Amino acid sequence: MTGRPCSDLPPDAVQRAELAALETWRVAALLLGDETEALRLVESTVAAVDVDPCADPAAVKGLVRDRVLDGALALMHHQDPACFAEVPGGNTASSCLDEDSAPLSTEDLADLVSGSGRSRLRSWLDRLSQAQRAVFVQRAVLGRSNADTARAINRFARPSVWTPDAVGRLFREALCSLASALAHTATVHAW
Repeated sequence: MTGRPCSDLPPDAVQRAELAALETWRVAALLLGDETEALRLVESTVAAVDVDPCADPAAVKGLVRDRVLDGALALMHHQDPACFAEVPGGNTASSCLDEDSAPLSTEDLADLVSGSGRSRLRSWLDRLSQAQRAVFVQRAVLGRSNADTARAINRFARPSVWTPDAVGRLFREALCSLASALAHTATVHAW
């Protein structure tokens, strides 16, 4: 007796796989700043990953996402070989950095990444250096730790100059910059 292929997968497995692919593409586009290049990267990464077609898409998502992240960082480094060579200097004068609470909530960030604020986020990201962009997307969008983010960037930095503390400082500065840019945009549109 033959059953249908992959009969033990959840009924929504195809939908979950499609959502995972969309999310992975969205992350690549935020990192690279180019949707077409992001699509090429995701397609080539998926084609190169040896995955059991009957595997749960959720289980495969992390593997593909990590490989797309590595590919995006490699492309960023290829475009500018010095982009990860040093940690950008800090803006220690910002009062936002002294606050205990985050300048943007998790909900605010989610809206900027996949909701109505996408165009504002992309416009702001375009003003960042490659290193700042890599830190922000990994921390805010992927939810990676400072240590994991530093390790990922150090694969392309010679010497390895990125520390968890440096990533944390740069991420906090980016959050403050984004919050300030959003507040400025809101003030301009209120007039």
